[in-house]
Amino acid sequence: MDSIKINKLEIENVKRIKAVKIEPTANGLTIVGGNNNQGKTSVLDSIAWALGGENFRPSKAQREGSAIPPNLHMVMSNGLVVERKGKNSSLKVTDPNGNKGGQQLLNEFVEQLALNLPKFMESSGKEKARTLLKIIGIGDQLAELEQQEKELYNERLAIGRIADQKEKYAKEQPYFPDAPKDLVSPTELIRQQQEILARNGENQRKRECVRSYQQSIAFLDQEVEAMREQLQKKEQELADAKNSLNVAMMDAQELQDQSTAELEQNIANIEEINRKVRANMDKDKAEEDALTYKEQYDRLTVKLNDVRTAETDLLKNADLPLPELAVKEGELVYKGQKWDNMSGSDRLRVATAIVRKLNPKCGFVLLDKLEQMDIRTLNEFGAWLEQEGLQAIATRVSTGDECSILIDDGYVSGQEIPEEQPKKKEWKAGDF
Repeated sequence: MDSIKINKLEIENVKRIKAVKIEPTANGLTIVGGNNNQGKTSVLDSIAWALGGENFRPSKAQREGSAIPPNLHMVMSNGLVVERKGKNSSLKVTDPNGNKGGQQLLNEFVEQLALNLPKFMESSGKEKARTLLKIIGIGDQLAELEQQEKELYNERLAIGRIADQKEKYAKEQPYFPDAPKDLVSPTELIRQQQEILARNGENQRKRECVRSYQQSIAFLDQEVEAMREQLQKKEQELADAKNSLNVAMMDAQELQDQSTAELEQNIANIEEINRKVRANMDKDKAEEDALTYKEQYDRLTVKLNDVRTAETDLLKNADLPLPELAVKEGELVYKGQKWDNMSGSDRLRVATAIVRKLNPKCGFVLLDKLEQMDIRTLNEFGAWLEQEGLQAIATRVSTGDECSILIDDGYVSGQEIPEEQPKKKEWKAGDF
């Protein structure tokens, strides 16, 4: 089924419009031009009201100063006649066979955003993206992939930071190639030292014993000389002492003291040795950790690239409204640019294409304030509309040749101006 467009429209007494008749071009751009406050926007508001329903009714629909209520008459390309007239401006829809219908019949082919394109254009980037993804039916899939991408990216980022920290820490650690692999225990060295000191102490005791006996002999010699009367007793004591001396001297002759200097040096250096061992262990652990996190980072990079490839393939195979239109990081992107970096014409092109995609039956769109475009861009946009088989009715503050029609004081310039009926006088009490 071909998309439905507006063939003819007649508007009377709506907002600033007095009487306007327009036959928009079927494909391409119909520009309603004129100066400010002449009724250009009123044309678009009238179309939106006629097709969109009560939600689009202007707050002051009837033209100020007119005694005649608004009158809207439109003929669509499918033969439907749409009318709003009378005191209540009630809707009347008639098909080519004369059958009557209502708003429900219009809703089948009228896309709401086509009547209110600014609503779409002023929405957030993420809302625009959600609209597009909803249209092409991949919103949930892409959201899941984007969530996976976000989680993997954050995980990889954290792992990468830890890996960098570990690597930096490992590089900063000193290394002592001469240090042993394991920590040195001071307990064994101290035990050995104590054993040697104990043996040396025993040797010293024996030496003291020799000296003691030597002193006893000297004392006894004096006593022998001084006390002859005790000679016999003292001689026996002397003999006993000499025997004891002989035994002690035989025990002490082969004794040799051991040095504890090496052990004392080792004990003194043990903390320095262990400091070096710990430093080497810390460096080895840091290098091992850095390698582990680097491997994790590489694995996450592979997963992240797989997810990104899946996203790309999903969008590549999707039925997008425009060749270079995509969704990245939850926002619309066209020709590599996000919405805020797009030109005014590209924004209109994207918005129009998406609206058309929302309801392919709707072959028209309303565009206000097209003075933002220069003539060249305007022509390019019009050519694109023709190429796409779209009808656009737009307004532009201009009286130039690019305008299809000009609105002047509520009328189309060049059209016959109907005789305006006098304003109905309202009766007031006391007036005659």
